[in-house]
Amino acid sequence: MRGGLKRPLRPWFASVVAAGSLALAVSSAAARDPGGSSLQKAIDRVLDRPAFAPGFWAVEVRSLRTGRILYARNADKNMKPASTTKLVTTAAALDAFGPDDRLRTTVETAGRLDGMGRVLSDVYLVGRGDPNLSGRFTDGRITAAFEDLADALKAQGVRRIEGRLVGHEGLFRGDRRGDDWAWGDLVWWYGAEVSALGFNDNSADLKVTPGERAGDPVLVERNPVSSYYRLVSTATTSPAAMTSDLRVDRPLGSNLIRISGTFPVGLKPWENSVALEDPARYAATVFAEVLAAKGIVVAGAVETSSDPMPGGLRVLAAHDGPPLSEVLKGVNKPSQNLHAEMLLRLLGARLKGDGSVESGHAAVEEFLLRSGVHPERWSLQDGSGLSRSDILSAHEMVSLLAAMDRHRYAAVFRDSLPIAGVDGTLKNRMKGTPAEGRVVAKTGSLRHVNALGGYVTPRSGDRLVFYMVSNHNPGPGSEVTGAMDEICNLLVGR
Repeated sequence: MRGGLKRPLRPWFASVVAAGSLALAVSSAAARDPGGSSLQKAIDRVLDRPAFAPGFWAVEVRSLRTGRILYARNADKNMKPASTTKLVTTAAALDAFGPDDRLRTTVETAGRLDGMGRVLSDVYLVGRGDPNLSGRFTDGRITAAFEDLADALKAQGVRRIEGRLVGHEGLFRGDRRGDDWAWGDLVWWYGAEVSALGFNDNSADLKVTPGERAGDPVLVERNPVSSYYRLVSTATTSPAAMTSDLRVDRPLGSNLIRISGTFPVGLKPWENSVALEDPARYAATVFAEVLAAKGIVVAGAVETSSDPMPGGLRVLAAHDGPPLSEVLKGVNKPSQNLHAEMLLRLLGARLKGDGSVESGHAAVEEFLLRSGVHPERWSLQDGSGLSRSDILSAHEMVSLLAAMDRHRYAAVFRDSLPIAGVDGTLKNRMKGTPAEGRVVAKTGSLRHVNALGGYVTPRSGDRLVFYMVSNHNPGPGSEVTGAMDEICNLLVGR
């Protein structure tokens, strides 16, 4: 079912919602700034350009001090939000877990460690939703967490695991991909499968460099170098004057990465990350390879499980991820889809006892209602905004952002957002304009969808909250984002 956050309204709640909706509509209408202001006219001139006529805009701007709506266009209409959906997921996670929460990954067994250094049973690598088993916080050393776990085992005298090494991903359940994710997304890091146990964003990092001369094979570097996936390259170097024809693909259902085509002499390296299938098996395989490099033999097979954990387990080693305040920066600033999806399922697991998308949305809905937002007016299918079926309104998004500005962790939430002209997905936007450093906001983009929502500190000091989204504009996305940046500068100058 796709009503609300994938949940039907409870019958007893419907009358309350109806009454609340009427009151909100009346109060919102009364609070709107009178028409004809210079700000309204200036924003209208941007949005009414002929280039935007085929599409739709929804915008709301509100004063955080007074709550007065300074500008609104189609603010109550539902639009596709793209990655601004992450504002909802990260706000709910921060409210539920707090900024200092850390996610722990453990190595556990029920077996005895004998005097010869052998663990006489299976060993479990247990994932609990840490999205940062990677090099993000370890200067690019992507196996650092696994190395620390291996060193802890070795310090206890472990030299051999006689049973299996099992990657356990049972905390999350359900489809590893979101509803209405596009096929083309699934090959790349931003469409990676979701698991409670992952590694390196469930992707392999690639770097392709042209050879010295035309006809030479290209140079391919990969990280990690692992037996878990295969890479085959037939790509060659072409003359400098030619256009690149480099092609990278991974057939769905396999972990074979194929590189073909041509890459001109002198072109800067191509770098990207290709998603791999079955993340828990990927993590467990790389951990087994790290163990081997540290001199610890795994005699049994590498397997995965989502079944309930066996009884009698004890923890041999543990790794704690970064605090949630840093995790949220890793979601919102670069717009990391996988991490948002893991947080959504983690909300379900911790608050509802079920690590599914549906239970995650149920937890999010309760948070939104407590925050004065009306989720029954929305329909969200995932936690990242990659789904083409997500819809929400500018008015309710502004209400959420306003509520988070009053939240006990307001500063942590704002600090997770990109800063105009400084970092994240806004690093190269509004640079050198009055808005640089004065706008903190989450971006969103899909084909024919662009969105931006966050906070503005005008020169007047009267802080503003805003949300703007464009759907179905067929022109270049840069025209739409450019218009959004113009509006941000108008708000700064207010």
